[in-house]
Amino acid sequence: MGHGTPDNMNWARLLQKLLIVVHIRQIICSSLLFSIPEELEPDTLVGSLSKNFSPPYQLLPHKYLRMDINTGNFYTTELKMDREAICPAEKKAEECVTLYNAIVGPSKDLIQFSVIIEDINDNAPHFENNKIHLGVPEDTTVGTSFLLDTQALDSDTGPNGEVQYHLKGSDGAFGLKIEEDSSLIMLVVERALDRETRDLFQMQLVATDCGVDPLSVSADLIVTVTDVNDNCPAFSSDSPHSVTIPGDSRKNTVVTQVRATDPDLGPNGDIVYSLSPKVSERVKTLFSLNSLTGSISLTRDLESDNSEELVLKVLASGHHCPPADTQVTISVLPKANQMLTIKIGFIAEHQNQTMVLQENQHPTALAVLELEGDSIFKDLFLAIEGEVPFTLSPQNGKYLLSTSKPLDYEMDREHHISVVARVRSAEGSVIVPSRRVVTVLVADINDNAPYFVQPHYELQVEENNQPGMSLLQISASDSDSGENGMVTYRLENYNPTMFSIDSVTGQLSLLVPLDREQQNVHRLTVFARDSGSPPLESMATVSIYVRDQNDNPPVFLTPHFIFFIPENVPTLSQVGKVEVKDPDKGENGTTELYVVNSSAPFVVDNTQGMLRTTRNLDRETEDRYELYLLASDHGQTVALTSTARVTIFVEDINDNQPKVILPGSNSSCLTVSPGTLAGATVGKIYAIDEDSGLNSEITYSATAPELLQNRSPFQIDSRSGNITLSQQLLHTDLGMHHLFIVVRDGGKPVPLYTTVWMNLLVNDSTEPCHLDRMPTWTGTLNLVQTPSKEPICDVETARFSKLILLIGLGMMLVSTCLFVATVICCLKQRSRSLKMNKRAYTEANEIPLRLKDKYYSD
Repeated sequence: MGHGTPDNMNWARLLQKLLIVVHIRQIICSSLLFSIPEELEPDTLVGSLSKNFSPPYQLLPHKYLRMDINTGNFYTTELKMDREAICPAEKKAEECVTLYNAIVGPSKDLIQFSVIIEDINDNAPHFENNKIHLGVPEDTTVGTSFLLDTQALDSDTGPNGEVQYHLKGSDGAFGLKIEEDSSLIMLVVERALDRETRDLFQMQLVATDCGVDPLSVSADLIVTVTDVNDNCPAFSSDSPHSVTIPGDSRKNTVVTQVRATDPDLGPNGDIVYSLSPKVSERVKTLFSLNSLTGSISLTRDLESDNSEELVLKVLASGHHCPPADTQVTISVLPKANQMLTIKIGFIAEHQNQTMVLQENQHPTALAVLELEGDSIFKDLFLAIEGEVPFTLSPQNGKYLLSTSKPLDYEMDREHHISVVARVRSAEGSVIVPSRRVVTVLVADINDNAPYFVQPHYELQVEENNQPGMSLLQISASDSDSGENGMVTYRLENYNPTMFSIDSVTGQLSLLVPLDREQQNVHRLTVFARDSGSPPLESMATVSIYVRDQNDNPPVFLTPHFIFFIPENVPTLSQVGKVEVKDPDKGENGTTELYVVNSSAPFVVDNTQGMLRTTRNLDRETEDRYELYLLASDHGQTVALTSTARVTIFVEDINDNQPKVILPGSNSSCLTVSPGTLAGATVGKIYAIDEDSGLNSEITYSATAPELLQNRSPFQIDSRSGNITLSQQLLHTDLGMHHLFIVVRDGGKPVPLYTTVWMNLLVNDSTEPCHLDRMPTWTGTLNLVQTPSKEPICDVETARFSKLILLIGLGMMLVSTCLFVATVICCLKQRSRSLKMNKRAYTEANEIPLRLKDKYYSD
């Protein structure tokens, strides 16, 4: 990466201190705890890191919180926190704690802090079933408890999730008893029940939580009081006690009907009628009693010319009950001398003595009836037997037969009106042996539209079904007759290629496979129409919900993602967003991303679909990464997957200073002949930079004090690094020239540089060039700015070497006695020079310590 780093010992000490600091940071961060109520509005201030850490602040991406980079305050986002959604329901009793990561401070420390999501009372209790049915026998003892197989659930926690119950609408008949921490709800009978008084209680079971502003929900509690056999038959007050019949009454004539009641239900209320064994033999011979209806009929024709009175004792028996009894007195009158007849004159349409009348008509006159013949009875009149929708109105000795209300074909298609002659007596009205039965047929009209038993149908169908699949049979009935009641079915304005319905049977079928991703619900309207004139129709709706299948793999936005990221970014920096979609629903559409078959320093943050770094990147080590992402859904049976290719280019930053290759060291030396022509290349500086682009473009320049800039015969090419003679060498140029070369890259905003000494000896000697001592820079230390374009410099060692040469020549003229001493001094001087050269080679490319602090730029 760069040069001038500390030695290994300094690195070890720095790493040890860094680990201690990180450990202390973790201890501090683990104690950071914030509490935030759920469901806060967006942009609500909920906490700050400013009391614990210095700026800047960066919260690693999270969907519920955002952080101000300068203040450290963090706020809620548009997505509200829902405690019940964030924390699993099975951990309801525990605190809902989420962990957040942030990068803080100038040193970009990674910290972690905890947030407790406080519960608010935002969920009302709810019952799984909103209708509860219970049967309670009417003889249940007061204080008896019945378990209600239900419980209200509240997804809140603490008091907000504690549920209390009370009962509404019980009218004091029932109460509640709660056992075992509200898990068992008992219905208690608090008052004696009587089904015959009240057989149904419709109450409300209300569940209320214990929040400050409590929320409630109610379920319908329907208690049916079931019957027990606690009542016995009793004869009604309107049951007849006496009746009079003519002496010529015919066999099977119904004389009267006794009536007893038992308020119990079903078999408990069944009544059996019988004659008492103590009745006379004549009664047993003349009359029969229907054991189920209580009707008393003649068993043979009467031919009585005298009056007589017969007493019948009737018993009414029930299950496990003593029989009730009543007494009926039947008075038989002498038979009439001449038969009476009832004459009829038809007003309404009739055929074969039968009238036909359309239904739903207002009261209509049907016929005129008249009693003809002599009779011993006085005060005769005509009357209708039984309860029928007809009336007889006396009019001038005749009787008008009319309907008393509109007739309904669907209720009764044929009516038989029994008209009898009666005579008034002290004992009441008496039937005389004259009777006429009038038949009325009701004609149907189309007055009933088809009726759907179920007006709305709902069903679920799994997508990708087989074509031709039968869904359900829709049924409507019409109570009219004939064509008026003939029903056909049709679908309203829906794609006929998807659904069809059999017009006769109502069978609804699915013609094509459904696709939930195209449409998740289909709503159909089915019409049922009769064949009347005009036809009537009704409608029902069908909702078809399409269940999801895991039939769609995740789909990447593009099959090949390309990202660019600068080198040396912090760990967990964002590389780029990787978008993937799965149109399936629920777990089938929930996706996770993974980096597969790669050791590249990248990981996917699935919370945001973001690709992040796991360590620092170095472009000079690796400038490009190729990796594959695997997207997998959470399908229950088989998870579907897809892959995408990702190419990440690491962008260069100027983090490497130039490295000098030539000369090999600061003590290298070249000899230049005094006869070298001007413009000739006498040396070369060659350097490389491991960065790229402008960061690796190298320029060369020489730096010198202002007084020496115009005195050097050498110049350097800023691009090639070639050193050439700018002018012909002079006698004064003999000696050693030290060129202080600055090698810069083109990085922005501040370039990086390194320096090197280029040592040139102008001399005719062919001996190897060597330095007497290391050159020393005496100029300015500001080497970042571009120096002057004529930067060749001389140092004081040039003048010193000239002085040594003159002294050496003078010493050759002294006496020969000093010659030996001079030789010895020269040998010592040579030995010292060899030692200096050896030390210079071991310090290759080193710059005096005073310049080391200028090797890097910030």
